[in-house]
Order: sequence, then C-alpha cells, then structure tokens
Amino acid sequence: MVFSSLTFIYVYLPIVLGIYFLVPKVLRNPVMFIAGLLFYAWGEPIYLWIMVLSTLIDYTAGLIMSKFDDKPAIRRLCLIASIAMNVGLLSVFKYSGFFVNTANSIFGTSIPVPEIMLPIGISFYTFQSMSYTIDLYMRNIPVQKNPVTFATYVTLFPQIVAGPIVRYSDVQNEIDHRTISVDLFGEGVKIFIKGLAKKVLLANNIGALWSTIKAQEITSLPAATAWLGILAFTFQIYFDFSGYSDMAVGMGKMLGFNFPENFNFPYVSKSISEFWRRWHITLGSWFKSYVYIPLGGNRKGLSRTVINLFITWMLTGFWHGASWNFVLWGVYFGVIIILERLFLGDLLKKLPAFLQVAYSFILVVFGWVMFEFDMLSNVWLYFGAMFGGNATAFADSNTLYYLLSYIVIFAICIFFSSDRSQKLFEKLKAKFPKTSEYVAPAISIILLIICTAYLVDATYNPFLYFRF
Repeated sequence: MVFSSLTFIYVYLPIVLGIYFLVPKVLRNPVMFIAGLLFYAWGEPIYLWIMVLSTLIDYTAGLIMSKFDDKPAIRRLCLIASIAMNVGLLSVFKYSGFFVNTANSIFGTSIPVPEIMLPIGISFYTFQSMSYTIDLYMRNIPVQKNPVTFATYVTLFPQIVAGPIVRYSDVQNEIDHRTISVDLFGEGVKIFIKGLAKKVLLANNIGALWSTIKAQEITSLPAATAWLGILAFTFQIYFDFSGYSDMAVGMGKMLGFNFPENFNFPYVSKSISEFWRRWHITLGSWFKSYVYIPLGGNRKGLSRTVINLFITWMLTGFWHGASWNFVLWGVYFGVIIILERLFLGDLLKKLPAFLQVAYSFILVVFGWVMFEFDMLSNVWLYFGAMFGGNATAFADSNTLYYLLSYIVIFAICIFFSSDRSQKLFEKLKAKFPKTSEYVAPAISIILLIICTAYLVDATYNPFLYFRF
C-alpha cells in the first residue's frame, strides 16, 4: 500500500484507532480527516493538493447548489464545473501522455510528451468526490454543509487508494452518526485479516509465478507455460484486489462505517454479464448510474442500448489506465456483453452450469492478457504463445517445474475463489455453532501471525493499482 504493510498494520492503524476511540464523538471526523491526509501524504505528499482541490471544489459546488436550489441554470453550472474539474485533473495527471503520444502517432508531430508521475488513487477519489455533486444535482442526497465532514468522506483512508468506490449516499448517515460496538469492531478485524491473508498469502505467492514467466521472452514460451502464467495472474489480481477491498471494508467496520461489497466470487459467474455484477461491483455501479443510465440505458430501443453499452464499456476500460490495451480490454467485454444481451445469453442458459462457468472464466482469462500488457504487440504475441504459435514444444522442463512448485497454491486459489469455500464454512458453522465461536478467532490470529512472518521477510509485495 502507500506505507509498507508492516508500518500500516502495526503502527499507523493502531495509533489512529486508539486516538479515534479516545476522543469525544464530535472530534472523530476531524481525526479521520487528518488520518486520511497523513496516510496519503506519507506516500505521495507532492500530490496531496490535488485531493484537497477536488474536495474544495466539490464541497463549494454543493453549497452553491443548495443555496440556489430554485435556480436550475446555476445548479447545472455547478455540476458542469465539478465534472470538468475532476475529469480535467484525471486528463492532465493520468492521460496527458497518452493523448500526446496518440496525437504524435496520428499526425506525425513531435510534441514533447509530458512526464507526470501518476498520483496514487486519483481515479478512486475523483470518482468518489464527483459522485457527491452528481447525486446532489439529481436531488438524491442532502447537501453536506460541514467542510470537515465532507472532507472526511473524500479522504476516508481505509479505501482512498484502492477502493471500493464509496458514494456519499453509501455513508451519508454514518458520516455524522456512526454506530460503534465491540461486535462490529470484531467483525471488522476478522474481515481485515481475511483480506490481508488474500493479499499476502495468496496473491503474492501465486503472483511470483506470473512475475517469473512474464519476465521471459514471450516468443520462446511454450503454450503450457503461457497458460500457467496468465492463470497465475488471473488469481493474483483477484486475491490482490479483493484482498485490498476486504481490508478496506474491515477497517471501515472498525471505525463504524459499512462500505459496500466490491467482490462476490466473480470466477463462478455463468456469463460475462454476471461476472461484471460480481467483479469490482462499486465501479460497475458507478458507470451504470453516471454514464449508462444518463445516456439512456435500455430505454430508447435496441440500437441505442447497444451504443450506450459500447460507450460505457469503452470508458470503463479507459478508466483503468492511459493505454490502448485498457481501451481494447473495455471494448472486448462490452462487445461480449452486447452479444449476450442480443442472443448469446439465451443460448448460454441452455448449457450445463459447468460449461457456462467455463465459458465465462476462459473469456475473463483472455481479457487479463489484454489488461496486463501495455503494448498491444505483446498482447498478440502472448495470445500466440497460449495457442502454440511461438514455440515448437507444448511444454518443457520449466513448465513441469513451475507446475510442481505451484500446484498446491493453485489448488488453494481455486478453492478460495469459489463460493464453495464460503458454503463449506457456513455449513461447518451451522453444524458446530459453539466450536466456531472459538475456532474463527483462533484462525484469524493464526493468519495474522503467518502474514506477519511473510511481510517481515517479503521480497515480493507489489501494489497493482498504482496505475489507477
């Protein structure tokens, strides 16, 4: 994360929680606000002003909207200013290099490419802040007049750099009046440790295989090795991202917030449409509410629905990064979802469930190839490797070594990425209710100890979301 993981878990988080619970309720939001600023500034102080600017403009826009509630033109101007500012910040700090490179390629110009370091989490907190002004304009939420309270919402440190994207409507009641209890705190600790274990024990370990394979020359990869590599990344990104989301949700509960669910076992989906109802749920909900529905959704006929879906998914891909591979990735899923809407969904329902899951999973794996390689040429080369076009042998001695070395962690990843794991735990809990009261906390303690041991000796602990 922004800090080293050990510093965050054993130093920063306990200090923040200690102060938070010791101060009077009236000071808890200021404590959260300062904690968010310090958390972000620790990792990237040079860009703290961007988050503060976004907060100030959206807060001011909200006040003006409220004051001129009966003046549609003024309210509309405030909304436009908020959207223009947030999209402008994203365009300058995340996409300016992409735009210049694209222009140079198309027009043969040699405009200098700006070298701007990407602010961590800018896509998350700008979308989060912007959702407030959009919902306020739509009269879905009340105005927040307290500047510290609004700033607390924007700078919520548990999820500020890696999501989930928390809309103001998600926490509008809790931002002023939170319920804090021992049970809720304990539940938060359990969820936080589960997320930490996903990241440290599963994502990092299976990710090491992908790191090894990705570093090799693509054109020399046997097909089996290429498949092992992208499957490793498939599980890495799931456990990494869902792990961070679980940690954010857990920290939120410790502090009295109930953040929305962000992942719901996406790899058991029976269609790509279902996959995107289970993967990065808060992002999908954001684009549905603020792009797809305003464009007309499915209310203006089939042809317009297809266009709206295409635009929404192209923008979804572009949100993930300033590169054509992300646009391709978004369009890829958009086209599949359009086909499922037109006819493919009905055909899928006639297949056995395991074939539906296999269909969805394989298409998602292909999508991760597009997602992971910035250069489109490498995307096509890797597809070639997966289908045996780059090497004479299907497998080699390295393939066997990788398989034997990682087969256990693959099996564990498959089990815990399936909802069967949750069903098994629920079944055991129902069968042994008394025992589970003691076993669950013991498992959490053991996982925390193991994670700590791994982090102390960590040589591979990547932060996958620096591009967002």
